[in-house]
Amino acid sequence: MENIWHIENWSEVFNRVFSFWGYTAEPRGYYPRGKRRLNMSLSKQDSPCQHCASRPGAAFEEEITMAFQPIFDIETGEVFAQEALVRGKDGRGAGQIFEKVTDENRYRFDQLCRKTAIEVATQVGMTSALSINFMPNAVYEPSHCIAQTLWAADKYDFDISRIIFEFTEVEKVRDTQHLINIIETYREIGFRTAIDDFGAGFSGLNLLADVVPDLVKLDRHLIAGLHQNRVRQAIVKRTKQLCDDLGVNVVAEGIELCEEVEALAELGITLMQGYCLARPQFEQIKSVPDIDLSVGSVR
Repeated sequence: MENIWHIENWSEVFNRVFSFWGYTAEPRGYYPRGKRRLNMSLSKQDSPCQHCASRPGAAFEEEITMAFQPIFDIETGEVFAQEALVRGKDGRGAGQIFEKVTDENRYRFDQLCRKTAIEVATQVGMTSALSINFMPNAVYEPSHCIAQTLWAADKYDFDISRIIFEFTEVEKVRDTQHLINIIETYREIGFRTAIDDFGAGFSGLNLLADVVPDLVKLDRHLIAGLHQNRVRQAIVKRTKQLCDDLGVNVVAEGIELCEEVEALAELGITLMQGYCLARPQFEQIKSVPDIDLSVGSVR
């Protein structure tokens, strides 16, 4: 990315975000203009956002953690990113956790997932990029709602240039302009963004035209049986060409067969994710795929 923020830029990052609230940055803290000092700068506190703390809505009471599923670059055989997938602290799957999400606690659930993903990624020693799913409909003001993510990244010394925010095309976004504002804000700060489940949701190419992300993740439905289906091959090929023209990287997800890996490689797609390569790891990371990704084996 052109606009990468390193740790020495934190004061500028926080100043831009907190300026929305009337704070100014000083060497060891943020001060409301004309008011008392708030001890919240680089002291690694947990809850920097007073707007978030006072936002109406129920808390999310379930204890959560994360599993991580790698996205591999088959050209290098290395991990491109690890996607954080919510789990119950007791091992419950994502479906059981999402059953507890309501309109009242959606915002705090979204914030908790972001913070937990960064925390657990740090604990397991992740060195690749971290991909975090977020809910656009849970973000009420991008500049306010990103503050706790920035705070968590600073607390755990996690470079924000390594964070990718995924939003799913399956979730119907109530306000496209709101989503555009979120993406632009995140890009300004230095995050990367991705459209998840591309080709399975409400908007398709209309969404891509309005919101040009850094990555597009092709939905499993387009990948399943790709090696045997010329229609799917044509769609994936043209989608890859379109994304190349837009400067957008393509990730194929939901890969379950080695034959699908080979078919995708022939179409020029190198970023891949799925059970064929590696299953999600509970509070762990996997850095080596379960199949041989050498050029001779894949192509």
